[in-house]
Amino acid sequence: MYNFLPIAYFQNQFVNFEDAKISIATHALHYGTAAFGGLRGIPEPQNKDNILLFRLDRHCKRLSDSARLLRYDLPAEKIEEIIVTWVKKNQPKTSFYIRPFVYTSDLGIAPRLHKIEKDFFVYGLELGDYLAAEGVSCRISSWYRQEDRSLPLRGKVSGAYITSSLAKTEAVESGFDEAILMNSQGKVSEASGMNIFLVRNGQLITPGFEQDILEGITRDSILTLAKDMGIKTIERPVDKSELYIADEVFLSGTAAKITPVKRIEGYEFSNNRPITEKLREKLTAITENRDPNYASWVYSISLKD
Repeated sequence: MYNFLPIAYFQNQFVNFEDAKISIATHALHYGTAAFGGLRGIPEPQNKDNILLFRLDRHCKRLSDSARLLRYDLPAEKIEEIIVTWVKKNQPKTSFYIRPFVYTSDLGIAPRLHKIEKDFFVYGLELGDYLAAEGVSCRISSWYRQEDRSLPLRGKVSGAYITSSLAKTEAVESGFDEAILMNSQGKVSEASGMNIFLVRNGQLITPGFEQDILEGITRDSILTLAKDMGIKTIERPVDKSELYIADEVFLSGTAAKITPVKRIEGYEFSNNRPITEKLREKLTAITENRDPNYASWVYSISLKD
């Protein structure tokens, strides 16, 4: 199903991917006591011997923060160093996805975060478009996004993704591509693994952090780009009915990038998406290192070093 890159970082060393294995008694497997990151890498179009990683520093900082929620001290600088070395060892030739992962590695059955071993690994796989670039259909999920008072939603904690998994499968099995989750207050939160944006009257609108969303790095990038491009941005609560009458709707995430929404439930959207396309073109140029104004967002790794 996937083409995994040949080298993984596992138990403080670089090993063959197929040799990176954990026990069935691993604590995190039973209790979701883990957190993960995800970032994309691509060969630079102008120089295939360079690999470009988008906002590596932000991804490493978010994973370090997620590790803190698990009582694990894992500096962002260490994560970055390991990822850069991992890329050089794998020598990727096509676009790929990196999955760094922190978890309780002890063998045991008591749910806890104290007095328990933690560990960190990295692996990756080749990855093109995660969602259809031309757009997706969405349904409003019957499952609700968790609350921060119940789960630490500022981190990408793996246990939280049972809700995403249920919502995604429900959507696909009912004839849609993706799910949109409401929060416990009945406001729009996010998709199964993406943030959501809508456009109304030339304004870009997205749910704020108080709506129990993940602090998406692509989301943050889009808001910055929109402001720089003179597009008015608003972070506020969004009602379900507002989605239905939006001029444009799109999803954003590391895997999804910027993916237009063609339909929500029975409501169709126009193929004319001027703001979505402007933002998508801009983000693509930046990730391919073609925009010097945002060169600091792109980390370049030479495979010849």
